[in-house]
This record gives sequence, C-alpha cells and structure tokens, in this order.
Amino acid sequence: MSPRLLRRLTLAGAAIAVLMAPAAQAAGPEFPPGFRTREIATNGTTLHVRVGGAGPPVVLLHGYGDTGDMWTPLAADLAKDHTVIVPDLRGMGLSARAESGFEKANEAEDIVGVMDALNAARADVVAHDIGNMVAYALAARHSDRVTRLVLMDAPVPGIGPWEEVLKNPLLWHFRFGGPDMERLVAGRERIYLDRFWNEFSADPAHFPEAARAHYAELYAGPGRMHAGFRQFAAFDQDAIDNRAWLAAHGKLKMPVLAIGGAASFGPMMAAVMQAGAADIQERVIAGSGHWLMEEQPAATTAAIHEFLHARPATASDGRLAAASLSLDQAEALPRTGAGAGTSGVNGIQTALLYGDPAKPGPYALEIHVPPNTRIAAHTHRDDRFATVISGAWYFGYGAVADGAAVKPLGAGALYTEPAGAAHFAFTRDAPAVVRLTGVGPTDTAYVATSSAAR
Repeated sequence: MSPRLLRRLTLAGAAIAVLMAPAAQAAGPEFPPGFRTREIATNGTTLHVRVGGAGPPVVLLHGYGDTGDMWTPLAADLAKDHTVIVPDLRGMGLSARAESGFEKANEAEDIVGVMDALNAARADVVAHDIGNMVAYALAARHSDRVTRLVLMDAPVPGIGPWEEVLKNPLLWHFRFGGPDMERLVAGRERIYLDRFWNEFSADPAHFPEAARAHYAELYAGPGRMHAGFRQFAAFDQDAIDNRAWLAAHGKLKMPVLAIGGAASFGPMMAAVMQAGAADIQERVIAGSGHWLMEEQPAATTAAIHEFLHARPATASDGRLAAASLSLDQAEALPRTGAGAGTSGVNGIQTALLYGDPAKPGPYALEIHVPPNTRIAAHTHRDDRFATVISGAWYFGYGAVADGAAVKPLGAGALYTEPAGAAHFAFTRDAPAVVRLTGVGPTDTAYVATSSAAR
C-alpha cells in the first residue's frame, strides 16, 4: 500500500470517527466543588442525583424547561450548612428513560426512595414549576418527612382555583397533546423551549444563552420530551388525587414559603396555596418572571435562605419579638398536655403560640378543652389576658366555684386573670378553645378549699 493511500485512509478514518463520536454536551451550570453524582434506583426507575454539603438535608426539585442544574446558585449557598440533594425528575435530565409513572403521587415515591438511599429521614424541600406538584404530593403523603416546604411560581393540580388557572391562554401547553406532539417537536426542541423561556421571563435576556443551549440539548435526548409531555398529561389524575387527599387529610401543616415572580404568579402563588397549606409565608421577587433562579438568582436564594434558617419567634431578654400567625397556622401547631400556666386537667390539650411560659418574657398559648370539663379555682403569679376563640366557656372569679357567679362566654369574648386572683372555668356540652397571654414565668396554684372539686 502506497504511503499516499495509507495517509488518505487514515484521514478518512479520523473523519468518520469524528462524525460518529457523540457531540460534546453544551456547557451548563456547574455545581460547587465537593458535589458528587449518583444514579439511585428508586420506585421502578433510576434518578440522576447530585449530592453535596453537610448538615440537615434539603431536597431541590426542578420543573419543566430546566433540570436539576437550575439549582446551582442555591446549592452553593445551602451546602454551607445543609446536605443538598438535587435529583433530575423521572425521565428528565440525566435520569433513566421512563415511559410511565408521571402521576405526581408516584413521583413523590421516587423522591422518598432517593431520601432513603441517602439516609435522609427528614428534609426541607424546595421546588419550582412541575417540581411544586411533586413536592406537594410528597409533603401531603409523607408529612413526617418534610420539615419545611418552598413552592415557586406554579400552581398545584386540584388545589385552589385550579380550573380557573387552566383557562389562562398562556398555559396552552398544559393541554398540548395528541399522537403527533413528540414528532412535531422532534429536532425543534430549542424553538419549543425558547417560547417558554421568552414568554415567561420578565426580560428574556435574563435567561442566559449558555443555559438555553444546555437545557435544549438535554431535552433533545432520547425520551426527554416524552417525559416532559407526560408530566403535563398526568395533571388530570394529579388533580383528582390531590382533591381526594385534601378532603380526607386536610391542609399541609409544615411551614410553606410561596414565592412568585413579580412578572408571573406574584402574590397569586401564596393565595393559591392557602387552599392547601395552613402555614403560608409569601414572597414576591421583583424583576423576575417564572424563571426565578435564572432571572434573579441572588434575590431568590436570599429569600429561600432566610426561610430555611428561620427559627420560631420567642422573647429575647424578656422583650417581645416579631411574630405573626394566621388562624390556620395556630390550629396546625402541635398540642401537648399540661405545662407551665395550664390547668394540668386530663383531656385538656395545650398549643404554645409564642415564647415559653416557664421563662421570663411574654408568652401566648391556647388550651383546647373537651366538653364537660371543670377547672377548679386556682391562681397564677402573672397578670393574664384570655380570649375565647371558639365554643362555649363558663368563667367565674372566686375561691369556690359552687354558688359563685358564672359568666357564659362565646367566641370573641375577653376576660382577665389578675395575678393572685382566684378564678375557675368549665365547659358543658360543647368544647372550647381559649387563648391566654401573659409575661412569664407563670405557674398554676390551686386554691386549697377547692381541691375536692379539682
């Protein structure tokens, strides 16, 4: 073989090798050093998961038009004091291909399997877009495993005004379907996705070109658009599942931060979620549309950081701290039995709203009193105000309840418990809830002459 022919064959082989080699993936967002990737088998599929940092676990769930790579700015912040867990959802990103199982209740089980594999018994959960829907299903069905929940700029099927949300013409893609949808978009993934990145941004220039190229390439992979379309196709079943669960089990009890982009869902995010969660905080991110982590990463990260690092309000050096609770939030608080400043009567439950009655400083608590319950005459060391929240409450002053004047008090009624002044109370056929405030430390001392009644 002549040297010239050999050289030609060599060059031809090299050209064929270049043509057959897979194209280099467009550079995407990079996670901080120390993050590692794992392929975790869970619930009949395998998810691609990034893990980094140390401390209490936090799970970040992406939406449509993104993958777990969207969370890099937040992951860098939270990894300082959290173990950050970032999966690609079923069939999306670099997770295994999947043909079915896109009902959000089922995808929630995917995430439970990831948490189990990483020994994360409980975690904060932060979600965006489709991730909101998976996160809600996870928090509803596994409330013991979700400590705090952040939902960003997308509704949850079946929760609140879902049917009205579906009528918004900007959400046409929720109903985009049919046998040809994947074929119509094949090879045009960037055109299709640009429509969302542009229309749902406050300023399309704030969704970086590098991120667009990266996500478009991932969504052009085998089965990725199929998975995306199936996420939307499952919405009807998701709505049925969520309505049934809400009717049977009530609202989410853990703290929920609802974040909306000012040019997108804005305050509507919190308004919608009030139908599905008892403890809601609202944040609106200025200068952002739907794509919060791309458009305003610093402001969005700061809002999430503040929420996840918040501690329950309590008095500092005996001085009142800022706190606000809705009625739903108060009702969702855990209840215990007897404690400082309570009656200690069997059957009465106590919910601590603020502070610590056993320590110096202001406090607030509720007592939930069953029907036909009597609290004998007693005193407290501090002055207290009381408000009847619900039910029928019978209250009187004096060291002996028998024969003393009793005042029936209904919802909204106010009375005082002056320091050292004996008083008593009881319910009849209906329960009652009474809210008490004072400045601790407090106590309860029963009057000796009424010990038999107690």
